[in-house]
Amino acid sequence: MVSYVYIIQYVVFTILMPGYELIGEEERHEIMDVLDNGGVLFRHGFNSLRSNRFKVRDFEIAFAEYMSCNYALAVTSGTAALRVALAALGVGPGDEVITQSFTFVATVEAIIESGATPVCADIDMTLNLDPIALEGLITPQTKAVIAVHMLGGAANINEIKRICEKHSLFLIEDTAWGCGGRINNKHLGTFGDIGTFSFDYAKTMTTGEGGMLTFSDESIYKRAYAWHDHGHENNPQFARWEDTRTSSGFNYRMMELQGAIGLAQLKKLTNVIEKQRQNKEMLWNSLKDLPGIERRHMPLDAYDTADALIIVFKTHELAKDCRTKLAHVEITTKILPEAISWHFAGEWNHMHQLKSRHGGDLLNAFSRSRDILSRCLSLPISIHLEKETAGLISKTIRGCFACENG
Repeated sequence: MVSYVYIIQYVVFTILMPGYELIGEEERHEIMDVLDNGGVLFRHGFNSLRSNRFKVRDFEIAFAEYMSCNYALAVTSGTAALRVALAALGVGPGDEVITQSFTFVATVEAIIESGATPVCADIDMTLNLDPIALEGLITPQTKAVIAVHMLGGAANINEIKRICEKHSLFLIEDTAWGCGGRINNKHLGTFGDIGTFSFDYAKTMTTGEGGMLTFSDESIYKRAYAWHDHGHENNPQFARWEDTRTSSGFNYRMMELQGAIGLAQLKKLTNVIEKQRQNKEMLWNSLKDLPGIERRHMPLDAYDTADALIIVFKTHELAKDCRTKLAHVEITTKILPEAISWHFAGEWNHMHQLKSRHGGDLLNAFSRSRDILSRCLSLPISIHLEKETAGLISKTIRGCFACENG
């Protein structure tokens, strides 16, 4: 059994991650626009107080325009977005939802919370859902698929979509790490029935906490809109306290200050991604001649957000050695390998629904995924990655190869 426990006794550099690298006057201006014009923090009503300031609504409109989709719905987190998506599609007890074995725990938690049964599939070299593994897991109980675009890199979403259409399955894209990514100029999060996004503090754009859903179908959007607001349909013919409803729901409403920050951050997103892509290439170009390494695969015509540079080594031992030596020079890595227990289904024995569905043996359930992930090293990419830091990373990793060959 591969051990993923690393004892690190050093203070590592905090390699900043957008969008909080760029929180500044633009965000302050949007927040003060709320506070100076009535200070209404609730997204609905109080029209006489708020001077027509509706930041969450404006954020949704701007996000839908950016994504070139019909509708967007702001919520409290990326996890909430997943839960609302499943509710809007009518997923519940008796249904199965297939996702990938490399994702954050929230993806599976949302499935469990819906009452459905989670099923995890192996990944391919994109480090995302393997279409072949996906199709092999489909049963008559399968109702939906959640494909995740992990760490800014796109899944083989066109092939996954083809499989979903073939089997009449709903497709949700968990785009928590892929906001702004594209394939052939089509935004990630707009290929499936619903896209979900996270704006937590370590994402490419942030509202502190917060999330978004994207839709093309109006009826699905309306169900999601009502469900995230206790069933409120916000019928314009009635005051809110007399509002109509046709279903129950829950409270996942985004508040106005988050919407205000989101508006400012969205305007920066294109430049943030381009700068990250430049820094990622700078770092990769300093390493790519090393023998036997490769970076994660990308689908044809994919434009990634460059959230991280993921290097795949020949062996787990070499990846581990590089991670240890980077820690010694105060360089941190991201998720791989140190946070694997929160991001790999093979470690989630606390989720009895998942464990039961996979025969009670998660340790050996996703052997291909475990092998790939055990050989990976993930280097976070920031806007302000300095050449000196990139040089130190390159020198340290090269030193591992010199030791291996020496």
